[in-house]
Amino acid sequence: DGACRTSVMLTNGKEEVIKSCVSLPELNAQVFCHSSNNVTKIECCFTDFCNNITLRLSTGKNNIKIWGPVQLTAIIAVPVCLLSLALMVTVFTCHGRQRANTKAKKHSLEEVLPDHTFISSGKSLKDLICDLTTSGSGSGLPLLVQRTIARTIVLQEIVGKGRFGEVWRGKWRGEDVAVKIFSTRDERSWFREAEIYQTVMLRNENILGFIAADNKVDNGTWTQLWLVSDYHEHGSLFDYLNRYTVTLDGVIKLSLSIASGLAHLHMEIVGTQGKPAIAHRDFKSKNILVKSNGTCAIADLGLAVKHDLETNTVDIPLNHRVGTKRYMAPEILDDTINTSIFESFKRADIYSLGLVYWEIARRCSIEGSIHEEYQLPYYDLVPSDPSVEDMRKTVCEQKLRPNIPNQWQSYETLRVMGKVMCECWYANSAARLTALRIKKTVSQLSTQEDMKI
Repeated sequence: DGACRTSVMLTNGKEEVIKSCVSLPELNAQVFCHSSNNVTKIECCFTDFCNNITLRLSTGKNNIKIWGPVQLTAIIAVPVCLLSLALMVTVFTCHGRQRANTKAKKHSLEEVLPDHTFISSGKSLKDLICDLTTSGSGSGLPLLVQRTIARTIVLQEIVGKGRFGEVWRGKWRGEDVAVKIFSTRDERSWFREAEIYQTVMLRNENILGFIAADNKVDNGTWTQLWLVSDYHEHGSLFDYLNRYTVTLDGVIKLSLSIASGLAHLHMEIVGTQGKPAIAHRDFKSKNILVKSNGTCAIADLGLAVKHDLETNTVDIPLNHRVGTKRYMAPEILDDTINTSIFESFKRADIYSLGLVYWEIARRCSIEGSIHEEYQLPYYDLVPSDPSVEDMRKTVCEQKLRPNIPNQWQSYETLRVMGKVMCECWYANSAARLTALRIKKTVSQLSTQEDMKI
C-alpha cells in the first residue's frame, strides 16, 4: 500500500543506507551520489533534493477477468460433450457398417453356396450322417450342414400337434423327414432338445435320429424353430397301438427296442469322447415312435436332464415335477423325490416304462384273439385328464397299479412281461429294475421265441 525511499550517504568516508517509506499515490525519492569506491556515479548533484524524483503508481485494481463456477463448467463441459458425441457417432457408424457387411456376407454365402457345395449330390441322409458322425465326435452334423439341409426342405403335410407346436412331413432330395416346428414361446424347449440330441455318442438305432436344428425367419416377419429328424410313417406308439394289434413276437420286438433305447440313454460312457447319463423325464407311448421294421425309437427329449459326472449333479435346476401326470412316478406325485441324486430321475423313467409295457401287452393278439382294446394306464381309476392330486391319491395313497389279466399267465412272454411291469412299479424306487436288466430279460424272451421257430 505504499512505496519506499532508499538513501545512500557518505559520512566520514563511511557509507550509510537510509530507507524510508511513504504512502501512495506519490513517492518522493532522493538520491545522493558522491565519489566513493563502493558507489558507481552516474549522475550526481550536490544540493539537497536536487535529484528529487516523483513516482506515480496506479492504485486501481488490475483489469483481470475472473471466471465464475458456471462459466468454468461450461468451458470444460462443452468440448468434452462435443468430443463424446463425435466418438459415439463414429462407433455407431462403424458398428452399422460391420452389421451390414456381415448381413451381406451371410446372404452372399447363402446365394453363392448352394446345398451341393457342402453336400455332394449323390449323398443320402443316411450316408451323410454315417460319414460325418462316425468320423467325428458322434454328436451330429456340423451346424453349416444342418442349416443347409433345413433350408432346402419342402414341407408336405402336417402329421401331428402337441404342446410344443406342430410336426410336419417334409421332403429333402426326395427323402421323407420329420420337421418339428416349435412355437416361439417354447424356444427353451427347442434349444434344450437340440442340445440333448447332439450329445456326444447319443446316436443309437433306438433313439430318434436327429438331423438338423435351425431357426428360420418366415417371410421376414417371425421366426420358426425347426427340429429335423428321421420320419417314421407309423407315428407314435400310442397311434400304432390304437390302430393295430401285435403278436407275441411283436410284443418282444417293441419292448426290447424300447428297453435298448432307454438303457443307452441312461448309460454313462466314460472317456475323452464319453457320453453323460441322460434321463428322459417324460417317458410315455406318445413320445416313442414305431419304425417300419416293428422296432421303436425314443423321441421328445426336450425335458431330459444330463448327469454331470465331475460334480455328480443334475445339469439344470428345473422344476422336477414335469412331464405327463398319468405317467408320473409315486415319488414325483408326493414330492419325495431326491432331485440331488441323478439316479432318482432314471428310476422315475423305469416306472413309466412299466406303464408303456402294459399298454403294449394289452394289445397282444394270439391266434387272432384280441385280449383287450387299447386303453391308457389307469383309465379305469382316474379321469381322462387327471390332476396331480387324482394321480397321487390313486398311486400313492391307495397304492393301485394297472390290472394284470389272469390270462397272461398262460403265455410265457406275457407272464414274464407282467412280472417285469410289477418290478418297475415298486413304490420304493431303489427296488425297481434298471433299464439294462430289463433289456437282458426281454432279450432272453426273444431268444426263446427264435428257438421255437
